[in-house]
Amino acid sequence: MSRYIAAIDQGTTSTRCILFDRKGNIISTSQKEHEQIYPRPGWVEHNPEEILENSFEVVAIARIKASASAHDIAAIGITNQRETTVVWNKRTGKPYYNALVWQDTRTEDYVTALEKDGGADQFRAITGLPVATYFSGLKIKWLLENVEGLRADAEKGEALFGNIDTFLIWHFTGGPKGGIHVTDVTNASRTQLMNLYTLEWDNAMLEKFGIPGAMLPVIRSSSEVYGYMKSEVLPDVPIAGDLGDQHAALVGQVCFNPGMAKNTYGTGCFMVLNTGNDLKISKNGLLTTLAYKFGDQPAQYALEGSIAIGGALVQWLRDNLGLIKDSKEIEALARTVGDNGGAYFVPAFSGLYAPYWRSDARGVIAGLTRYVNKGHIARAVLEATAYQTLDVVRAMEQDSGIPLTNLRVDGGMVANELLMQFQADMLDVQVIAPKVTETTALGAAYAAGLAVGFWDSIDDMKANWEAGAVYKADMDNATRIKLYKGWKKAISKSLDWVV
Repeated sequence: MSRYIAAIDQGTTSTRCILFDRKGNIISTSQKEHEQIYPRPGWVEHNPEEILENSFEVVAIARIKASASAHDIAAIGITNQRETTVVWNKRTGKPYYNALVWQDTRTEDYVTALEKDGGADQFRAITGLPVATYFSGLKIKWLLENVEGLRADAEKGEALFGNIDTFLIWHFTGGPKGGIHVTDVTNASRTQLMNLYTLEWDNAMLEKFGIPGAMLPVIRSSSEVYGYMKSEVLPDVPIAGDLGDQHAALVGQVCFNPGMAKNTYGTGCFMVLNTGNDLKISKNGLLTTLAYKFGDQPAQYALEGSIAIGGALVQWLRDNLGLIKDSKEIEALARTVGDNGGAYFVPAFSGLYAPYWRSDARGVIAGLTRYVNKGHIARAVLEATAYQTLDVVRAMEQDSGIPLTNLRVDGGMVANELLMQFQADMLDVQVIAPKVTETTALGAAYAAGLAVGFWDSIDDMKANWEAGAVYKADMDNATRIKLYKGWKKAISKSLDWVV
């Protein structure tokens, strides 16, 4: 009898494999980073073949660490960095170009042209998304128009598009020798090419962006058997779960009821509110997206607030300024001061995402005086994440009509107690981290396990969830209002930099 589910968590900076048991406990884990490629300012790329190789490696190591054979693994679930765009040749399996990462802004000229011709919200009614550099559709358009020979191959059906989930599944299930070309509804909803109502590729969007439909994968549910692993690392194990990373975190946090919300603090920050069967088109700068779809059950929808720079700002402080040597050092540095000293850091390195959607914004540090030192800068870096989250929460409450009562949190930055306490203070609600914090991988495991009967129902998953750290608000309202007013003023200074 199989004992574990394997979850592959393919993120922006690294790839991990985690084995989970039926209680949702971590049995073993393996992780490997991949190169971040910056050819020009605003351009961000990954090598898809490096990611594929790393994925095979971490699966093998996680299995070996657990002394598990393929027979011990009931299924494989995949979760991935969304919007990151790969196009490869179906005969060779080779990418035509590096993957264009979700943070990449090279499609800015397309965005500007579309905003002038129809406005930023012209596709919301179909896709739930504003015009932005963020999503996959315009990235595909750029590749088709800038990579020699690609459009001709795409028209002939020889070039395949996928986000990282699709690229991995295709290679895992045979690649050029019969690989399965699929994605799930959550990843498809982030391309700006899927119709939210039909859950199919929208012909009008394909025509608008000039994308041949033959390139696109088949859209499937988030929880079903797509195919079987052909590699010797886990031969013949079913691949049965596929979720974009933030949707997977929502599932891992068992936010299955409408009104439940989670925020993931990673490279970026992503807050997702389950709206159930109710598809809500945002009027306040949020994204309407799929929450998940399990097998033949009805699709569940969500509102999402996407923040481009969260933990990446800490990395920037480490790598670009050298104020810290390790990301974990930022909390100690920030604790050397009692407050931000009047300094605010708006990390609009690639524009502002939700709820502003301003591609013309750029990063600023505001409110500097001779009094401000590196401790204040470190604190401003952490506080930026909490302020951006508060922006999203306020928009979410307006769109949904549901006041936030608590926030379930996960991701690497949750280990930072100073940030989590400040987040609770600014939101004025409890911030709750689960006992098992690897919720993104756990969500992928749940989707795969549900498809093969490893878990019988979502009630089994709910029973696994336990609260870990709980942070309660401890700030007077006058201070909260004053701090947020300063943040909004700093935001205003970040706008209109790109003309």
